[in-house]
Amino acid sequence: MKVVFVGAGRLATHFAQALRASGHDIVAVYSRTLSSAKALSSVVGGFATDSLSSLPTEADAFVIAVKDSALAEVLDLLGQGREGQLFLHTAGSIALSVFGQHTPCGVIYPMQTFSKERKVDFSRIPIFIEGDGDHALRVARQLATSVSSHVSELSSADRRHLHLAAVFACNFVNHCYTLSAEILERHGMTFDVMLPLIAETAEKVASVHPRDAQTGPAVRYDENVLNAQRQLLADQPTVQAVYDLMSKSIHQTSNFLDEPSGTAERKLQISNFKRDCHD
Repeated sequence: MKVVFVGAGRLATHFAQALRASGHDIVAVYSRTLSSAKALSSVVGGFATDSLSSLPTEADAFVIAVKDSALAEVLDLLGQGREGQLFLHTAGSIALSVFGQHTPCGVIYPMQTFSKERKVDFSRIPIFIEGDGDHALRVARQLATSVSSHVSELSSADRRHLHLAAVFACNFVNHCYTLSAEILERHGMTFDVMLPLIAETAEKVASVHPRDAQTGPAVRYDENVLNAQRQLLADQPTVQAVYDLMSKSIHQTSNFLDEPSGTAERKLQISNFKRDCHD
């Protein structure tokens, strides 16, 4: 297929290369900065431009991979003179309705975290597609299945929740890695000591539900450890607040809430903590 890429960021870079490797013809690449467009076109082919109006007026698909806040504006400009052309956006949290009156249109959302300097195996990436009709769905599916073995149709409403779940599983987890690294670095240690722990945690949840894999002092409300660790963060109130909220959420969602709590004093501690979890 002849494909135009609107955007030359991280997702576009990997997706365009995967499509090119699968035999598709990348005929043009647009970016707000010409240098970015040229960098991608030098790898996948096609001409580079920083002007939407200079893009071809016809192609089998226009794949739009720009930041969410710019999507509506790009669509308005791109749609001029390209009526009837298939537009596919790649955003996880933007509904199909963003296309307005433009048709045909669809979504092709590869759910993965991308960095330009790190290669990914696209065949393992789940891709979620949506379309406003048979033609859009057919083309989206053909493009997706040419690069991935995991392609599913998903509505805009469900994709919003999928993207939210991905934020927790990826973006928030990576931020926790950042906080962990900062704690270690302040005390002369390096983050690589955490890598075996991270690897085991990731491997574990491939076979065990994350709730059942949860460990740590918050699961059973180990008050001594929790309070001691909170004090270590006394000079970082924001991080301390994150620690408190995460600990409460871990305990709130753990299976321990359904288990016997032990002594009367222990039951009271757990009851107070459960109350705080729901406040």
